[in-house]
This record gives sequence, C-alpha cells and structure tokens, in this order.
Amino acid sequence: MSELKTKLDYYDIVRQKLTLGPLRAPKHEKIFEMMRVFWDEETIKVLSYFPTADKRISLNELVEKSGMEKKTIKKILKKAVTKRTVSKVGQKYGLEPLAPGIFEAYFTAQQDTKENIHKAAEIFRWLFNHMAELDAQGLNIFDKNFQFFRPLLPIEAKEKLIKIDESVDARSQVLPYELVEDLINKNEYFASIPCQCRMIGEMTGEPCELAPSEMGCFITGVAAQAAATLGWGTALNKEQAIEYLKKTEKAGLVHISTDSKGGEHLMFICNCCPCHCGVLMPVKKHGYKSVVPSNYKPKINLDLCVECEICVKKCPMDAISHPEEGKMVVDPTKCIGCGLCASNCAKVAITLEKVENIVPPDVRKIGNKTFMGMMADLLASF
Repeated sequence: MSELKTKLDYYDIVRQKLTLGPLRAPKHEKIFEMMRVFWDEETIKVLSYFPTADKRISLNELVEKSGMEKKTIKKILKKAVTKRTVSKVGQKYGLEPLAPGIFEAYFTAQQDTKENIHKAAEIFRWLFNHMAELDAQGLNIFDKNFQFFRPLLPIEAKEKLIKIDESVDARSQVLPYELVEDLINKNEYFASIPCQCRMIGEMTGEPCELAPSEMGCFITGVAAQAAATLGWGTALNKEQAIEYLKKTEKAGLVHISTDSKGGEHLMFICNCCPCHCGVLMPVKKHGYKSVVPSNYKPKINLDLCVECEICVKKCPMDAISHPEEGKMVVDPTKCIGCGLCASNCAKVAITLEKVENIVPPDVRKIGNKTFMGMMADLLASF
C-alpha cells in the first residue's frame, strides 16, 4: 500500500466517524478538503483510533489502541482542542459532527491560521450553496427530512400581535415556549455571539444584505456567563437583551430555537437570515424540513393595510406577495409562522392567529445528544 493511500485511508476512517444521527460527513472531495484544513497527517492518524462522534476516549485508551507515546498524543490533541476541531470533556476526548458541531466552535474560537480559517469558510459556503446538488447525489451533510428547529415569536408578540382562532381547541393558549420573551423572563444572564453563518459569508465576499455577523446568536444563563468571561460573547443586561432582540427583528432575522418545550429552548436562539443560515436557507432554497412551523399564521386586515409592502420585504420565506391587481396574499405552504411580518407592520394590520395546537416534545435529540449537550461539550474545550 502506497504512503498516499495510507494517508487517504486515515481521513476516510475518521470521516465515517463524524456521523451523529442525521448529521453526516459524506464521501465527497469537499469534505476531505475540509478535513485536511482541520487536521494534519499526524493528527488524523491519532483521530483514526477515536470512537464515533457519540462516544469519548481517554489518553490511556488511545495509547493502548495506537501504540504511540502518551506525551506525543497529548501534544497532538492539545493543538486540535485549541482549534476546537476536537472536544475535550474532563479527561476524555471526542469527535464532533461537522455542522452543527465543529462549524460553530471553530469559527467562534478563531484559533487557527487566517489562511486555514478562510479555506474552511470557502468550503462551508460551497457546501451550503450546493445542498440541492449534494442531496440529489445522496451526499447531503444532514438528512433533508430531519426536523429539529422551530421559530419563536417576536418580543412584543404576546401583547400586540396574537389572536386565537376560535376553531382551535378551547384549551389552546399562548404558551411560554412559543415566545422569545420566555428567554428573557426566565433568565438573569444574557449574551450575544457572532453568527458563524454570516461570518463565513463575509469572509468569502458574500455578505448578508440583512445583517452583519455581529448581529448573531443569543444565549442565556451559564452559557452566557461563560461566553462573556471567555471573550467570545458580549454580555447584555435585561434591557440590552430586549433591545438586541428587537433590533434583530427589525433587520428581518428569525428567532430559531430547538423544537422542544423543555429547558433547552430557554438557553439559546439563532437569529437567522434566509440567505446564509445553515438551517433556514436549506428550507427556503432546497425544500428541507429542518424548521418546524410555529402554531401561528399571519392574518392581514385589508381595511388597515396600506399596501406599503414592508411585509413582503421582511418575510424570510417569500410567503407574502402583492399581485398587481389585488391585496396582499399569504402562501400558507411557504409560511413558517415566524411573526416578522406582524412585528414589522407599522399599521398593525397583521396579527398572528393561532391555528394549530401542536405541542413539541420535551427534548429533541441529534443521535444520542441534545443540541445544547453537544454545544456544552464544545464549550468545555474553551
């Protein structure tokens, strides 16, 4: 076996271990190119002895499996952990899926060379832009039918925007886990972190037209404290947090959290654009099912509507149109019930009507991990 073949085999061995539930690392040249950016030859050899992304391994176990010296392995892995391409929890190490997983931690940490970070950004943008093509070849980076995220309604929705459809079960009500306001009411610590999706767009000359990467994700509680303390997030007090969320809404960003009603939805939201977001963009452009629509749909009061078309411009899914002859029209097959049209309507001509009473599960898992569990593993490496 040639030396080149051996090297490629190590990369393919590790590639197959990066799968976690619906998250994949398909056998595609762009994936191998990404892996070569993340891991050099000595690192990939060590990682070939790792278990799959749902398990962890200690230094002693790696010594036993590889026959390499402990200090050599430790030195190699220290570099990978610093770059956040390998996670470390306690005394054990683990592989993580490419996205979500390494993607968020790597670009947040910014601990690799500028050249490598730029290369990784170019590859991720290529992968995001070619999802339909990859899906047709069976090479998608996550399952097209994987449903995991859900929009939360805007900060002022409860007071100004919501009505209950009388045809919905009488037990229906506006529930806390449906509102972004719930993150404010049930936490004391808040922080914002840059959006990695828009960040790689800026790095590759394709910036988002709605918002800069600095207007990114919103986290709460212990995670927010850690982000601010370690310097990769900006601390916000309660008033600043509310204003931050309102600012993202005005920019046309969708509050997206996990589709769950347990504690996880209280810990973070992504503020997503439809042009760069690795979750929302595939839904709009490629028909992915990763975002579960909310229980709400917009209802336009045609008597109050002045046809300013702000709702048309703000809708992230192009679900609202204005025919040349006629009034505004909402396409319910495209609408995800995010509420941006209502929150941005100056004439209060749009209300959000609760038309479903679908209750999400307590917990949503990716393989054997929750989203925040996976992020916690990566945070532990900071």
